[in-house]
Amino acid sequence: MLKASDIMTRDVATIHSSATVAEAVRLLRARDWKALVVDRRHEHDAYGMITEKDIVYKVIAYGKDPFSVRVHEVMTKPCIVVNPELALEYVARLFADHNLQRAPVIQGELLGIISLVDILANSSFLEQPHTFLLEQQLQDEIQKARVICDRQGIHSEECAVAWDAIEELQAEIAHQRAEKVVKTAFEEYCDEYPEAKGIYDNWSSSLPTQKC
Repeated sequence: MLKASDIMTRDVATIHSSATVAEAVRLLRARDWKALVVDRRHEHDAYGMITEKDIVYKVIAYGKDPFSVRVHEVMTKPCIVVNPELALEYVARLFADHNLQRAPVIQGELLGIISLVDILANSSFLEQPHTFLLEQQLQDEIQKARVICDRQGIHSEECAVAWDAIEELQAEIAHQRAEKVVKTAFEEYCDEYPEAKGIYDNWSSSLPTQKC
């Protein structure tokens, strides 16, 4: 059975907790990452994590200056970590139990990072291409997102998080097919519900992801 170390992304960056959020955004943009691991201050310290959502929900949404807000003010610490020897099934269960989208893989030191996309891309339930399985998952997630937005409201955090997860899936499918995403599922949703577009208008100038 596959383990976390088999599917994790080894190309991962760390940032100091004293860095500014603006510096974090620059690093996210440079490599098109969605999260950074916050380095330990000393050997016995815990790792942290700062994500796009932290920046949006805790800085941009409140009109704070990203050049003055420090990473330690908005990061999650300690963050949930994954043992590299953990089997894929149990990694998925850990993500489900804690509603995670990604987590650092650590065994004494930082080895990589693992995300929902990594799990889905390596889950062979049947002898079908990964892209087929991802397409099925994508359609399921789109339906769930629509339900969440109907129940919680288009401007709710839950709605935004649901569409962010869908964009990651679409990006992975496009990558495996060596294609470019012409129009995201969220952009199609915006066509149906123009009021949803306003959620992200203030985000696009500060984040590496492209919203409608």
